[in-house]
Parts: sequence; structure tokens; C-alpha cells
Amino acid sequence: MRIPLFVWSIEVFSWLLLLVLPTLSAGLTMLLLDRQAGTHFFAPSQRRPDPLPARVLVLRASRGLHHVLPAMGIISEILPVFARKPIFGYKAIAYSTVAIGFFSMLVWAHHMFTVGLPNYLNGFFMLSSMVIAVPTGNEDLQLARNALAREHQPRHADAVRDRLPLGLHLRRAHRYLPRGVPGRHAAARLVLRRRPFPLRAVRRSGVRDPRRLYYWWPKMFGRMLDERLGKTSFWLMFVGFNVAFFPQHLLGNMGMVRRIYTYNEHGLWAAYNLTSTIGSFVMAVAVLIYLAAIGKGLNGRRAGNDPWLADTLEWYTTSPPPPHNFDSVPYVTSARPLYDLRHALKERGAL
Repeated sequence: MRIPLFVWSIEVFSWLLLLVLPTLSAGLTMLLLDRQAGTHFFAPSQRRPDPLPARVLVLRASRGLHHVLPAMGIISEILPVFARKPIFGYKAIAYSTVAIGFFSMLVWAHHMFTVGLPNYLNGFFMLSSMVIAVPTGNEDLQLARNALAREHQPRHADAVRDRLPLGLHLRRAHRYLPRGVPGRHAAARLVLRRRPFPLRAVRRSGVRDPRRLYYWWPKMFGRMLDERLGKTSFWLMFVGFNVAFFPQHLLGNMGMVRRIYTYNEHGLWAAYNLTSTIGSFVMAVAVLIYLAAIGKGLNGRRAGNDPWLADTLEWYTTSPPPPHNFDSVPYVTSARPLYDLRHALKERGAL
């Protein structure tokens, strides 16, 4: 209970990698043997290959790795630094991270409700897809409480409340709710009504946001990224993402399924898809500006060892850090060791 929540998330994700990647390796090996050695794992008859076993293995591997875990860990790392408060519900978030990792191993077939699996399997994966919403919702609730605490706290002299990494985090929090809700809704509708549900889940869509790089770039390279370019990229990405993907929810309610290759050239379908295309180009511009900020940041202003007045140990050493990290590792008494050290020095009048 003295490690950062980001480390919790990476630890759980690492265990998931160990557990699910052998499944992918097995599937790839079987596919290779089918193609090169004439075996029939996925094609009992050369005239009628069966895609279901391959889909099972691939989804078992890909969906077992719950991609939200590292992202939520990063949010948990950044938010208390800029809120200037310890994170609320540390234990609840840590245990929820473990629970999300466990249940993510049990939900992979919720992408296969319409392929003809038996009812008892569909029912199991429906329930598991709904159960995983409990620890995920708890983690979201705790992070929302921290965000609200930030908004209602008095300003401190050392606060850096409006810096770019925090804004990028808030965009990520705004993005997650519309990505997560459709999956739970679709799980219930698909199984209970036994028919394809057209709500287009855009939970996986979207460019990986750069908040982690803006936050840790000063530590990695000892220089700050350009704040003006970063904020421009942030707002363009925020607008572009919503313009691109909100129409997809409307299209789903109108009957458009995922991975469709054509549609009527007239009417709302065409208009909404054109709107999504415009939004995607806005996001592309945001990515180009983001890359320009990175290029400029290679020779940006010096960052110092701890430009954010952060809480965790990586900010205790120089920027960039030496290969051995520390001459002597500080004594850790909580999940915020650097904050504790700074507070102790203030009490002694040394800071």
C-alpha cells in the first residue's frame, strides 16, 4: 500500500500479459501450421473453413488485456499532483484495479454474441460484462471525487493547477464514459432480446492521448514541451474526437453496424459519416501539432528536476535521471514519498 497507483495498474497488466499471450501464440502457431504444413485446426474442410476457433483465440488474447488499466493508472498518478491533495480512495482504486484485471479475463466473448454461441455461454459473458462495470465504475467514481476536490480547493502558492497534463487528463476522463456505457448496454440487449443490437460502440476508437508524454517528458529529457502548441493540440483533439465519434452513436441507433463497407449515399447516414470524416481530419491536424511540439521540445527550456512538484520518486532524482537512479533510495512511508519529504523539510524550515 505504499506504491503508486500507476504501479498497481502496470503490475496487474503485466500479469494479464503473462496469462493471455500464450493463447495468442497458440493461435498463431496453429494458423501457421494450417498454412504451411497442411493441418486443419481452423479449416476441417478446405472448402468450408471455420473462422470461429480463430476468433475465439484472438479475442481471448486481445480482450483479456484490459487496455484501460494503464490509462487509469496514469490518471491516478497525475491528478493528485495537480490537485495538491492525496488521492481519495487509494485502497478502493487499488482493489478495483485488481478486480478489473480478473474480470477482464472473463468478458472476451462479449464481441461474439451474434456468432451462434450457446445460450448459457452468451448468458455468462453477458453477466461478466455487466459485473466488470462495478469495479470500473468504482474507480471512475473515486477519480471523479478527486477531480471535484481539485475544483473546490483554495489556490496554493505552489499550485500548478492549469498546466497541460491536467487538461489532457480531464479530456481522457470525459472520453471514457461514452466509450464504456455502450458495451454494458449492448451486452444486456444482445442476449436478452436474441437479436443484433445496432448501437455502435466506439469504446476503442480515438487516438491515444499524449498526457503521459507531456507529464513525463521533462523527466525523460530534462526539457519542457511547448505549452502553447500543446494546448492548441489539446483543443483540436477534443473537438475533433467528439465531432468524429459522437455521430457514430447516432448512426448506431439508426441501424448502422460496425465494420460496414457501404451505405446509402443520401440522407442522414451520409451526413453523419461525412461529419465523422471532418472530425477525423481535425484530429489529424491535432496530431501534427502534437508532433511539432515534440520536435520543438527536443531543444525546449530546461525543466529542472521536479517542475510539477510531484509526489513520486522519479522526480527526486535529476532530469534526465542517471542510469542507477539514486545514490541512496529514500525511505518510503506512503504512496507520496516525495510529498512527505517536502512536507518534512518545510516543517524543519529547510524548504
